[in-house]
Amino acid sequence: MTQQAAQPLSQARAIWLMTKMRLTRQRNMVANNLFRKFRGKKKQKKARDGIAKTSSMWVLTVVMVLFMAFSFVGLSRNVVLNMGCHLVADSACHVVEKDGERRDNMELTAAELHQAPFQPELAHGLTMVITVLCGIAVLLPLGSKELAQPDWDMEWLVTMPVERSTLLWGRLLERSAANFTGMFALLPPLGIIAWYSGLGWFAPLAALAALIVLLPLAALLHTLADTGLRMWLPASQLRNLQAVTGLFSMPLMYFVMALGMPGASGFVMDWARAFPAWASWTPPGMVLQAMQAPGLAQAVQAIALLLVQAAVLIWAGVALMRYQLRNGVVNAGSRESVRRKQPAVAGDTARGGLRTWLSGAMSPIKRRELRLLSRDRNFLVQTLVLPVVIVISQMIFNGKLSSFAELGQHHTTTAAIAFGMGVYVLMLSAFQTLNNEGQVLWLLYTVPRSIESVLKEKAQLWGTLTMLYPLVVIGISAWYTTHFEWSMLVLLLTVFAGIPIYSLIAVSLGVFACDPLAVDVRARVRPTYIYLYMLLAGFYTWSIYSSVWSQKLVVMVLVASMALALWQKARDALPYLLDPAAAPPPRVSTSDGLIAATAFFILQSLTTLWIMKDTATTTPTLKAATIAFVTSGLLVYVLMRFVYWRSKTAGVPAILRGGDTRLTLRYGAMAAAVACAVGLAYLVVLQHSSLWSEIARQMTASTGPRGWLLLLAVLAAPLFEEFIFRGLIYGGLRRSMPAAPAMLMSAAIFAVVHPPVSMLPVFVLGLCTAWTYERSKTLLGPMLVHAVYNAIILSWQFWM
Repeated sequence: MTQQAAQPLSQARAIWLMTKMRLTRQRNMVANNLFRKFRGKKKQKKARDGIAKTSSMWVLTVVMVLFMAFSFVGLSRNVVLNMGCHLVADSACHVVEKDGERRDNMELTAAELHQAPFQPELAHGLTMVITVLCGIAVLLPLGSKELAQPDWDMEWLVTMPVERSTLLWGRLLERSAANFTGMFALLPPLGIIAWYSGLGWFAPLAALAALIVLLPLAALLHTLADTGLRMWLPASQLRNLQAVTGLFSMPLMYFVMALGMPGASGFVMDWARAFPAWASWTPPGMVLQAMQAPGLAQAVQAIALLLVQAAVLIWAGVALMRYQLRNGVVNAGSRESVRRKQPAVAGDTARGGLRTWLSGAMSPIKRRELRLLSRDRNFLVQTLVLPVVIVISQMIFNGKLSSFAELGQHHTTTAAIAFGMGVYVLMLSAFQTLNNEGQVLWLLYTVPRSIESVLKEKAQLWGTLTMLYPLVVIGISAWYTTHFEWSMLVLLLTVFAGIPIYSLIAVSLGVFACDPLAVDVRARVRPTYIYLYMLLAGFYTWSIYSSVWSQKLVVMVLVASMALALWQKARDALPYLLDPAAAPPPRVSTSDGLIAATAFFILQSLTTLWIMKDTATTTPTLKAATIAFVTSGLLVYVLMRFVYWRSKTAGVPAILRGGDTRLTLRYGAMAAAVACAVGLAYLVVLQHSSLWSEIARQMTASTGPRGWLLLLAVLAAPLFEEFIFRGLIYGGLRRSMPAAPAMLMSAAIFAVVHPPVSMLPVFVLGLCTAWTYERSKTLLGPMLVHAVYNAIILSWQFWM
C-alpha cells in the first residue's frame, strides 16, 4: 500500500494553524487553572488520603475579571470627561457654587461631547492616550518574558516546512490574538470614545474593529524588539534591558490613570495639550478620526487610510524581521555565558567580612534568598527599584506630591506613600516566593525542614527588608516636619503594623497564585490573585486615611484575621502543591468563620431593609431587628452545616455531642462570673462619663416590646454568634496556633463587629467564651456564658 505524499500547506492555512495552536494552548491553561473539577472526576487520580483535587478558582476569577472590567470602563470614562473638561477652553463643566467654590461638573462635559464633535485639543489629547496605551500593549508583554532565555517557540516553528515569511505572519497574528494586556488596555477607552462620538450601542463593535487594527501593530513592535534583541544582545544585556522595560512601562500606566483623576497635576494636562498635531495622522489618530467622522464618506476615507497605513507598516515590519532572521534564529554564543573570575581588589576583604557577618546573623534560607536576589538583575530591579517608581509616579501624576518638602506637611499622604511602597515591594518579592523557585521547586520538599518553616523565614526576610522603605519615607517626612503631632505616631504605628500583616498575605496568596506545573513561565503566576492582593491592600489604606480610632482598629483586626486565614489555607495546600490531583482533606478553617460572619451581616442588613421597606423610619424596630437576626443566623447555620455534611468536613463544632455536661456547666459558670463582673464594672465607669447619655439615648430610641430584645440578646445571639465566632473562627485559629493567641485573636474579631463603646467588655466576653469552648470542647458552655452576660447587662441597663 503506497503512502500518498503530503500536500504542502497553503500560506493562509499555515497562519491559521499557528494561531489556532496558540489560542488552544491559552484555552487549555485557563481551563486547567479554573475548571479542573469539571473535567471528569472518574479520570482524576485519588489523593493519598482519598481526596481528589477540585478547583473553584473560576468563581474568584470571574468576580475579579468583572471588577477589573468595571474599573477600566469607569476609569476610561473619567479620562475622556476629565480631558474634555480641562483641555477645552470654553467648556461649560466649570461651575461656581453658591458659596463661591468652583467645582467641575462632568455631566455637563458628557452632554457637550454628545452634542458636537470633539474639539482639536481634546482630539489631540485622546490621540496621545491611545498612543500611550498602544505602547503599554507592547512593553508589558515584552517585559513579562524572559528575554535572556531562548525563544523555543520560534526555534521550533522554523523547522516546519513552510516559508519564513509565512511563519512571521503567523507569529504576528497569534500574538495579536493572545495579547490580553492590549485588549484590557485598549478596548475600554476605545469603546468610551466611540460612545461619546455618537455611535451609541454600535460603540463596542467600533472599538473591537479598532482593536483588530491596533493589536497587530503592537504585535509587530513586540516581535521586532523581541527577535532583534535576542539576535543582537548577549544574555547579560538582555536582562538589564528587560529590567529597564519593566521600569518604563509602569509610569506610562499611571500617567494614563492620572488623566482621569479630578486632582491631576497641571503638567499632565499640559503634556496632552502639547501633543503634536501630526500624530492625528498616525494609526491611533486615524482611529479617532474614523470615529469622529461627520459623515459616511469621511468615515470611509479615514478607515481606508488607516488600513493602508497598517498594511504598509506590517509589510515593512515583516520585511525587517526577515532581514533579522536571514542567518537563522539562534545567536551563537548568546545562550551560554559564564562569569569570569574577577581579580582581587582592595574591597574584597571588607565584603568578605560582611559575608561572614551575614552567615552568622541569618539562616541559610535567608542567605540563599539574598544571593538569588543579587544574581538576578531583573528580579533585583523589579523588587527594589520598581516599587519606588510606581508609587512616585502615582503621587506625581495625581498631583499629590510635587516636592519632598510636602512630605513634612501632609503626614497622611506620607503614610500612604510609605505603606504603598511596602505593599509593592511585597507584591514583587514575597508574593513571588514560590514562583521564583521555577522548575526546582521540588528541591524545597527534599530539605530536612518543613516547607512551611521555609516560607515563614522568607516572609520574615521580606517583611524586614520592606520596612526600610517606610523608614526612609518617614525619615524624609520627619526632616521636613516643623512640629510634632501625636497623629504622626498613630500613622507610623499603622504603617508598621500593616507591613508584617501583608508580608504574610503576600506569601499566602503566592502559594495559591503559583502553578509550578505550568510550562510557560508567565502562566506560573495567576494574575487573579495579584489583583486580589492589591484590593486587600487598598482596603488597609482606609485605616491610614481614617481619623476615627475605632475604624482603624476594625480594619487592622479584620486584615490580620484575613492574613491568618489565608496562611492557614496555604499551609494546608503546601503538601499537595506538586500533585495535580491530590488536595488537602476538608477541615474547619478560619476562613470558613470569616465567610460565615460576612454572609451573616450582609443577610441581616438585607433582611432588615426588606422588612422596613414600607415604613417611614429608617431605624429598625426591635421586632424587625430580631426577625432579621434570627432569619440570617438560621440561614447561615443551616447552610454551613449542609456544606460540611456534603464535603464530610472534619472538626465541625458540636453544641453538646461528646462533652461532659456537668463539667461544661462548671466552666460556663466560672467564665460567666468573670465576664459579668467586668461588664458591670465597665457600666459603672461609663455612668460617670459623657458616653452614658449617648448609651441611654440609644436604649430609649429602641422601639417595640423589650421581650424582642431579650429574645435577641439571650437566645438568638448566643446560638448563632457562638457558632460563628467560637465554633468556626476560634476553632479554625486553634488548628494553627496555641490556645492563648487564638483566644486573643478570636476575641478581637468578636469585639470589632460591635459598637466602639462596647468593644472592651465584649473583648473580655470573647476571651471567656473561647476559654470555655477550649475547656469543654462543645458550644453549650460558650452559649450559656454569652446568654448570662447579655441577660445581666441588659437587666442593669433597663432596671437599675
